[in-house]
Amino acid sequence: MRILFLDHTAALGGAELYLLDLAPAFAPPGEVVLFEEGLFTAKLRAASIPVAVIAAPRALHRVARESGLAASLGAAPSLVGLAWRVAQKARAFDVIYANSQKALVVGSLAALLARRPLVWNLHDLLTTEHFSQLNIRIAVTLANRFVRLVIANSEATKEAFLRAGGRRPVVVVHNGIDVSRFTTVDPERLRALRRELRLGEGPVVGLFSRLAPWKGQHVLLEAMALLPGVEAVLVGEALFQEEQRYAQQLRERAAQPDLRGRVHFLGFREDVPVLMQVVDVVVHTSVAPEPFGRVIVEGMLARRPVIATKAGGALEIVRPGKTGLLVPPGDAQALARAIQYLLMHPNEAYQLAQAAYEDACMRFSLEAMQAAVGQAVSSCL
Repeated sequence: MRILFLDHTAALGGAELYLLDLAPAFAPPGEVVLFEEGLFTAKLRAASIPVAVIAAPRALHRVARESGLAASLGAAPSLVGLAWRVAQKARAFDVIYANSQKALVVGSLAALLARRPLVWNLHDLLTTEHFSQLNIRIAVTLANRFVRLVIANSEATKEAFLRAGGRRPVVVVHNGIDVSRFTTVDPERLRALRRELRLGEGPVVGLFSRLAPWKGQHVLLEAMALLPGVEAVLVGEALFQEEQRYAQQLRERAAQPDLRGRVHFLGFREDVPVLMQVVDVVVHTSVAPEPFGRVIVEGMLARRPVIATKAGGALEIVRPGKTGLLVPPGDAQALARAIQYLLMHPNEAYQLAQAAYEDACMRFSLEAMQAAVGQAVSSCL
């Protein structure tokens, strides 16, 4: 089975990390096509995954999640040429696999031209909290017209698609994580890393996500103001232009007297599995429902107690009181209380972390994800 994977960006977001884990099971003989060069391209090549870049026009990259009619229409003429080039390549493959919404737009036309089935891996909640109404309508219309099968990363994502008017068959395949990346780190190495990061001897909370308003880093900062003596590391950076202002606001808030010196911005890091073992608690703070919540599973695999927001895909990952804690989205006081509880009850925190590790290994393995995707795609041929 030869799969042509499409993704619009070379920035490393959650969908791209997913594809980096998925593609080795199918490529070669499959191949990944990106619409720009960047870090993701380099990562794929380093993993010996065949990758080609078919550069997209600027108009396509300028269309954002919240874009309206003008931006979408402005990108339309340039899509034809891009889709034609993708279609030419797709004729050598059995199926086109769109891994993002922009890839869906291009892939729909390419699938029509190449006469190949199209599979869409839906990583997003199609709600107005995440997208403009126009972009939701475009995605659902294209899916209903051109897509043979939708693979959703959670039940929450599936339900949002159906509520938005989706009528294509949907299979839910949860993200799988490579457990081997989360082997236990030697305590001395962890102590050395704490010194390198200039962390004190007190407790440390970790938040691992790109810096974006809906990811809720500001909620953690307000919770930190209620937790004197606790430090926080924020791992991730703003990927898109509209997120740069938010990142600056976070840094300005962290510089205020009540937080000064306690919040550490680490930017993008390659050593997330190790960094997660440096912290005492991993938090997930999204203020809008998360489609899945990859970082939650990673925290579980790192054997750290996890606190997540009670919405979206997180509800399918965390078993409250058994494998983690859930708090209402946007509630800094509830988050602070949950952090304080885990820090004051280390035995219970340890038990939660151990149970979470075992649960994550069983339900979110890389092998299970790859097998489920392979079975789903085969059903389209």
